[in-house]
Amino acid sequence: MEWLGEHLWVFWMGLAAVLGVTELLTLDFTLLMLASGALAGGLVALALPGVLWVQIAAAVVVAVAMLALARPTLLRKVRALPGYRSSVDKMIGSSGVALTEITSGAGEVKVAGEVWTARSVEGTIAAGTEIEVYKIDGAIVIVYPRNLALP
Repeated sequence: MEWLGEHLWVFWMGLAAVLGVTELLTLDFTLLMLASGALAGGLVALALPGVLWVQIAAAVVVAVAMLALARPTLLRKVRALPGYRSSVDKMIGSSGVALTEITSGAGEVKVAGEVWTARSVEGTIAAGTEIEVYKIDGAIVIVYPRNLALP
């Protein structure tokens, strides 16, 4: 325990490594920003090994700054890359099933294993009808019967 107290930087660097590797599973840049905070805590631990509160403060300040400043910029740049499509954009053209009757005002569908609030492009779609996603409007999918051409 005494060794860990004198070498707390090992904990910080290990935490940074775990967060950095875990980021590869999410690709959301959140854990990467937290890893940078842990890295800062580790660097402060190397310089000031006995001052835990300064290490924690450095980690928190760097992580919050990275989350507030660097993450939005990175996300904006990634989303501006040619060919980028979000998971919501990829739903367009997907097929599903109408769970309830769908009108131009309301209804529910199941697409890719998820239940969505839906509206029809035109007319009424009966429950149980196979549908296709035409577009996404916020949290509502706009659909049409798969066996018919788009109106």
